Amino acid sequence: MTESASATVARQLATLATETRYEDLPVKAIDYAAMLVCSTAASAALGSGLESARIVRRFLGERGGVPDAQAWFSGDMRLPVAAAARINALCSDAAASDDSDIRNITHPGTTLAAASVAMGEKVRASGKQVLTAIVLGYEVGARINTAVIPGLIWEKGFHGCMVAIFGGAVAAGRLMNLDVGQMTNAIALASTSISGIMAAAHGSFAREHHAGLAAGMGVEAAQLASLGFTAEEAVLEIPKGFFAIYGEDARASGRVARVTENLGKDWKILADMAIKLMPGGHPFHAVAEAAANASRMAGVPPSEITAIRCWRPDAHHFSGPRHPIDLIGVAHSPIFFAAAGAADKEFTWAHVTPEKIHDPAIRRLLDLVESADVPSDGPERYRLGAEVTIETRNGGRFTSQVHAPRGCALLGIEWPDVESKFRALAPNSGMSAGNIDRCVAVFRDFRELHDMQPLVNLLACH
Repeated sequence: MTESASATVARQLATLATETRYEDLPVKAIDYAAMLVCSTAASAALGSGLESARIVRRFLGERGGVPDAQAWFSGDMRLPVAAAARINALCSDAAASDDSDIRNITHPGTTLAAASVAMGEKVRASGKQVLTAIVLGYEVGARINTAVIPGLIWEKGFHGCMVAIFGGAVAAGRLMNLDVGQMTNAIALASTSISGIMAAAHGSFAREHHAGLAAGMGVEAAQLASLGFTAEEAVLEIPKGFFAIYGEDARASGRVARVTENLGKDWKILADMAIKLMPGGHPFHAVAEAAANASRMAGVPPSEITAIRCWRPDAHHFSGPRHPIDLIGVAHSPIFFAAAGAADKEFTWAHVTPEKIHDPAIRRLLDLVESADVPSDGPERYRLGAEVTIETRNGGRFTSQVHAPRGCALLGIEWPDVESKFRALAPNSGMSAGNIDRCVAVFRDFRELHDMQPLVNLLACH
């Protein structure tokens, strides 16, 4: 990096994004980037048949434009890059089965994979180039996220799409070979291009709408910057700028300084990324794991359970529908995660099917779930973790603690788990068993791709 620390935050981040080489990146970061593409495609396969995806696919198809990139799981439907990124991201997020930054539950991988593969297809980028763009886009978005935690979501009620857009802009810009000045403007434009309200995302299509906009508008920010469109490059840190508006006392807490601390040395994808290995909201995965663990310890059928007591970080947000009736309700119901984990002693992709959502054994347990006190080992040990205690008719009491859910980078993510996710979800798109095998091979060898065509040809299936 050649930019001095006196440069604007956007320019320092843009320097990282434009000057860092593939060879400079940790091998595991590259591997995790490929896993994000696999995970995003898996989630999009599940979401591609949902009503929100059908509506937006039709809307964007009727709008038309230069057919530069493939809309996944849509046959021969090709769209402008920003539109393709938008529908592919929307499909992924609609299924609530994508990824998270575990600090405040943004979904950077959905935006990054959708934007990078679409732009990579247009510019004929190699696998290494696309993976580099994803890692660098993740880094910029995650660092900007640092300055708005906890204000953005938990305190002020804005949606995480307002951070995810930065990853899409940077990844697309990297693949377009933007220079430092252009990338600075892409970041600045991204900061003022999108809005999202968390309350609108609960139980409505607004949630995936946010994800689609983050990817599409991120690509557009990079495209506009490439044409010479400019913005206030200090917009992130100036008074009444992005950090001040969306963060919680960001300057006083020193968070702005931490945005560029150890830039190019510490990689956020290795610390804060998490891939969903079960459906639904990431904050609730550990609830399901702990409930399943406690239920296995109890060793009794669901009919013998008399109470399920749960604790997780931000337990005052232990909300969502107590009796969900569809995928969206389940995704936002920690109560369902606890009841289903306790009833079946596991929580899998099958638990978002109508059969499981309406399973009488699970429905009975929904009314037995309640909040518990802070664990004895202290809340600071938990990163999206949970403690669950199950009580039984014979007086038994069984407790399980999960400090972080499976699929978190801090625990290590393994390819077999991500591949299993793709194999479980891809059939929802109509993809054949043979093409599923071929896709898995492409994901594993992503860095060897000469361009995106082999992948998008497979993902075009309908």
